[in-house]
Amino acid sequence: MPKLTHLTRTSILLASFFALDKILAFGKSFLFNKVVGLEGMGIFGAANNIPDYLSALLSGGALGMAFIPVLREYLDRQGRPAAWDLFARIVNLAFIVTAVAAVVIILLAEPLVRYVIVPHFTPEKQALTASLMRIDLAAILLFSISGLVASGLQANQHFLFPALAPVFYNLGQIFGVTVLTPTEGMQLGPVTLPAFGLGLYGMVYGVIIGAALHLLIQVPGLIRYQFRWKPVIGLRTPGVQRVLILLWPRLLTMACIQGYFLARDNLASKFGEAGVGALNLGWTIQQVPETIIGTAIAIALLPTLAGFVTAGKLDTFRETVNRVLRVMLAFCLPAAALLAVGVRPLLARFFGYEAAQLDLVTWCTWAFLFGLLGDTWLEVAVRSYYANQNTRVPLLAALGQVAAFILLAWLFSGWIGLPGIPLAAAIAYTTQALVLLTLLNRKFPGLLNVGGTALRAVPAALLAGALAWAGMQFLPLPAWLAALAGMFAGGLAALPLIWPEVRTLLRL
Repeated sequence: MPKLTHLTRTSILLASFFALDKILAFGKSFLFNKVVGLEGMGIFGAANNIPDYLSALLSGGALGMAFIPVLREYLDRQGRPAAWDLFARIVNLAFIVTAVAAVVIILLAEPLVRYVIVPHFTPEKQALTASLMRIDLAAILLFSISGLVASGLQANQHFLFPALAPVFYNLGQIFGVTVLTPTEGMQLGPVTLPAFGLGLYGMVYGVIIGAALHLLIQVPGLIRYQFRWKPVIGLRTPGVQRVLILLWPRLLTMACIQGYFLARDNLASKFGEAGVGALNLGWTIQQVPETIIGTAIAIALLPTLAGFVTAGKLDTFRETVNRVLRVMLAFCLPAAALLAVGVRPLLARFFGYEAAQLDLVTWCTWAFLFGLLGDTWLEVAVRSYYANQNTRVPLLAALGQVAAFILLAWLFSGWIGLPGIPLAAAIAYTTQALVLLTLLNRKFPGLLNVGGTALRAVPAALLAGALAWAGMQFLPLPAWLAALAGMFAGGLAALPLIWPEVRTLLRL
């Protein structure tokens, strides 16, 4: 077996922890559903909308992508003390801006909920959503720090603690839904948990606890790399100005991305709280393979690509991106086929929805899975531009994406109902990824050369899906066990067809 490269080892490490994170996320969703139902999940998801928007703009989401290439350059050329000085300035600035924005959103919570987020909810549900959203903003203050801490550690090529952080975030939420939310103690095995009876408020307090754990678990990494906090900002400092110059297009890009989520829930609110809940659950299911295959590799990739650009190794940059695209293509198509076949019996077993709700979540999941490959490729495409310190092209692509989504979602939801919204998202995001990669291929010819992989990945997906379906039809097992067995068999059968890409993964 060949020796694993640093990028491969990091990708596998991240994928492992992200897989654990997704297991916990599904456990959390199962508990959410058990305690508050699909409608409660819809209200809770809507309450998180603006806080998530703020977090993505002002912490790791926007700043991290613009920050890592500059911080990596400081580490390579000026050393760790100069890099940490820049880091402290950016963290201080992000916290202050986040705090000011949080106060504004607290004051505007009710009109934002009533006119922007869920205009079709009842007034009582809108008031509850606004109240939950105000409390949730406390978690965003913590994320304004912890998101950047993750970026700082990743720039130092340290990925363990940032990978653990989402796991602890989910543990905090699980504590909230099992202990703080219920009105009666929950029975988990032989243990009866105490109950504080806070309802949906308990879930929000769980988010705050999870955000605190998300930050605290990363503190040992800061200690290891000798970070020292300083009460400084210095907007005229060259490093701060460079980050801000790169940041403003990224802020607008993230505004477009979060605008998609706002528009998505706004349109879904026409179908009631259960519609918003079904949409969010379908997206959560699609995010399992997307995070394990796409996000894990892409996060590990950005510091490496930035290093190649800084060193002038452009051929290595092109070859690395091409290998990653081929690996994602080979893994995403079979994964999408397997999940599409097995999702309904698994939902029926673990969530126990009635037939109409089960159909709704299944159709939404299928539509999201249609865009799985596009979502993973988009993660690589955007990071490839940021490694070149180009934030403007992704901004223009994101503007086109959100406009296309709103138009398509409005049309499709009128024609085919709620599943038209995730179908529009799949088409818009896939188109955005292809446009960005096509433009990148002009600068780095051969970067998008994936035809040979496609000829293997498509038959692998068809074979995997067919065997999963056959297992569900003919195995003398309960439906959910037959689905798992069929999916396992289908995945094994697909491996020989995509074996060249498996080997490529080992030497990224």
